[in-house]
Amino acid sequence: MTSRRRAASATAALTCSVTLLAGITCTAAAAAADTSDGGEGDLTNKSAQQIADDALRQLVGAQSLRLRTQTSADPTKLDLTLDRAGNCTGAISKGESGSVELIKRGNQVWMKPDAAFWKGQLPGKSGEEAAAKYENTFLHGTTQNSFLRNLSAACDLKAFQKSASTPGKPSSGSSTPSHAPAVSLTKGRPTTEEGTRVLPVIKKAEGAVQTLYVAIDGKHYPRKLTAELDHRSGTILLSNYDTPVSTKTPAPGDTADISVLENRLKDAQGA
Repeated sequence: MTSRRRAASATAALTCSVTLLAGITCTAAAAAADTSDGGEGDLTNKSAQQIADDALRQLVGAQSLRLRTQTSADPTKLDLTLDRAGNCTGAISKGESGSVELIKRGNQVWMKPDAAFWKGQLPGKSGEEAAAKYENTFLHGTTQNSFLRNLSAACDLKAFQKSASTPGKPSSGSSTPSHAPAVSLTKGRPTTEEGTRVLPVIKKAEGAVQTLYVAIDGKHYPRKLTAELDHRSGTILLSNYDTPVSTKTPAPGDTADISVLENRLKDAQGA
C-alpha cells in the first residue's frame, strides 16, 4: 500500500466512524454483554430516542475527546485525542502494514512510522535501511504537504462533530431531531464500559444492529458505539471528553523533513 493510500484509509476510518454516529451502518461489532442492573439514574424516565438525542448534543458540544475505532472490514485503527482547534496526538495503525504516531499542532504535523511501515513502503534493503535509520525519528511538515494533510484529516474534531450531527440537529422547541428514523430505538440494561456505567440504546433495521452506550452518571456522553451487519463489525470508543490535547511536540533533533519519505518513495518507484 502506498503512503497516499494509507492516508486515505485513515480518513476513511474517520468517515466511517462519523457515519456510524449519524445512525447509518457502514460496518459493525457485537454488543457487549450486560452486567447487573445498577439503575438508569436520571435516564429512567427518558425514552431511548431522547437519550440518543442528548448523547449527540453532548458529543457536538465537546471541546476535545479521545476517539478509537476499529472495523473488521479494514485493518485501519485510530487512537487519537483531538480538539476543535484541529490539534491531535495519537496513532494510526494499518495492521501488518505498520503504524504511525501522529502529532498535529495548528498546521504543523509530525508522524513517526514504525519499522513495518518503512518495510511496507520500500522494497528489500531500502525499507530495512530506512527503518533502522529513522527508528526514533518523526517526519515533519505542514498541512501544505498533501500526504500529511490527508493523514491528519482525522484530527478535525469540528468536521467530525458536524458530520455526526448532519442530519441530526434538534428542531427548535423539540428534543427529537427532524431526521428521527422510522425504526424505533430501545433501551437495554445498564452495563459498564471501561469503568463507566452506561445505558445501551439499540437500533435494529434491515439486518443491522447498532448499540450506542451512553454514560448514566454526570453528562450523558456517548462512550461506545458498536454495529453489526452481514458478519462485518465496527466499534467506536469515545472518552476523555474536554481533556486538553497535549501541547508537547518533538524536539528538532528528533525530526526529519517529510521529504525524506517522499524522496525515498520516488527512488523506489524509479528503481
